[in-house]
Amino acid sequence: MRKGQWFIIITCVLTGSIRANSDSLHFRRIFDEVLTNGRCYEDLRQLCKDVGHRLTASPASYKAIAWGKLTLESLHLDKVWLQEITVPHWERGTIERLDFSSKSTPLMLSKCTALGGSVGTDGQVIEGEILAINDWEELKKLDDKAVKGKIIYYSKVMNPYFISTFHAYGDCGSYRMNGAIEAAKKGAKAIVIRSLTLKEDSNPHTGMMRYEEGVPKIPGMAISVKDAMQLNELLKKDGKVTARMKLDCQIFPDTISYNVIGEIRGSEFPDEIIVVGGHLDSWDIGEGAHDDGAGIVQSIEVLRLMKLMNYTPKRTIRCVLYMNEENGNKGGISYAKLAKEAGEKHVFALESDAGGFSPRGFGIDGTDEQVTKLVGFKKLFEPYYVHLVQKGWGGVDIGPLKEQGVCLSGLIPDSQRYFDFHHAQSDVFENVHKRELELGAGAMAALIYLVDKYGI
Repeated sequence: MRKGQWFIIITCVLTGSIRANSDSLHFRRIFDEVLTNGRCYEDLRQLCKDVGHRLTASPASYKAIAWGKLTLESLHLDKVWLQEITVPHWERGTIERLDFSSKSTPLMLSKCTALGGSVGTDGQVIEGEILAINDWEELKKLDDKAVKGKIIYYSKVMNPYFISTFHAYGDCGSYRMNGAIEAAKKGAKAIVIRSLTLKEDSNPHTGMMRYEEGVPKIPGMAISVKDAMQLNELLKKDGKVTARMKLDCQIFPDTISYNVIGEIRGSEFPDEIIVVGGHLDSWDIGEGAHDDGAGIVQSIEVLRLMKLMNYTPKRTIRCVLYMNEENGNKGGISYAKLAKEAGEKHVFALESDAGGFSPRGFGIDGTDEQVTKLVGFKKLFEPYYVHLVQKGWGGVDIGPLKEQGVCLSGLIPDSQRYFDFHHAQSDVFENVHKRELELGAGAMAALIYLVDKYGI
């Protein structure tokens, strides 16, 4: 080998080593700052306690929009604005009652909650025999006459064999989402589902349900896991169980809401946009702390860290607080549509919407080349126990950007406790751990830094 070739090899090795060391030092600065002087935990306290739950189109959702705009403006970004969108308007009401009775049990009041988007019962009490269904195949095999006038109870359990609780959730989430449609097609008058959680407690978990044009709209409710277990015992013991249901939910015409956006303009490639965000709305039976207050404050923290550390990004870094992920994703859909109409070039989008737990890594939804490039950064994250950098899921809000060729990524926190709180009244500020939340924000800031510095 010639002398010149050796020189090139040694130079490349040393350059790579210097570059890696520079990145490691920047990572250390990010984590030192967020773990000692981070703002995201206090931001989350304000969002949860001063604003509260943020159901789309509720008064609190508009208060949250104002809070988000003021918080981003306090960072002295290059630009902060509201993006007008059209969103659905559903209200839970104040009456949620469901009880069961059988020959051995005169009355069992359940801990229940209406599913998001459910119709009400028009001031009436719906009464019918419970028909337990474990899967779609079981429902399909039933004669319509056997279902007509009944209240379908979807008893599907989240599968404990899945190590990722998100896989367990995905395995049975369709019963909540589409259960009313399939039951109504066969003549059922209402549905009840076992809450989608692996925790055996008395907290019912809400979540979005769908209706289909041309199919009767029937009400849907969720009961807590403990009540579901009791109901299973009643059915096993007595065979016939009668349910009575009353709801005063209402569906209103679509209305106007807003995404909240702030950005730092890129110094070299300002037309290349990197997005980081989460969803500002939440369900209305908790405070939306993990879902998705955590993602909101972590995304804001990414931009705060850049400003604080005097980091000048090459590309435009944009923070988007999306509205309406929970019951329509109008924020994400509208953002992508408006970006396309404006001719904007998005190159990367990162979302945090899996809770404020200890970060384990990132899912990457991109080309093989993009995945390979991001996996190449894995060693930098390993000292912070962020060891998963792999092909996977991005997020609901950023999903509509996919058709524009944008590389998507989602923060992967430890998932074991997420569905203890997901869509439940227990999703409150007190159930978020400060250090875990901060570690997630640090990991997100580190990934954004790398994508900005090296491109994607």
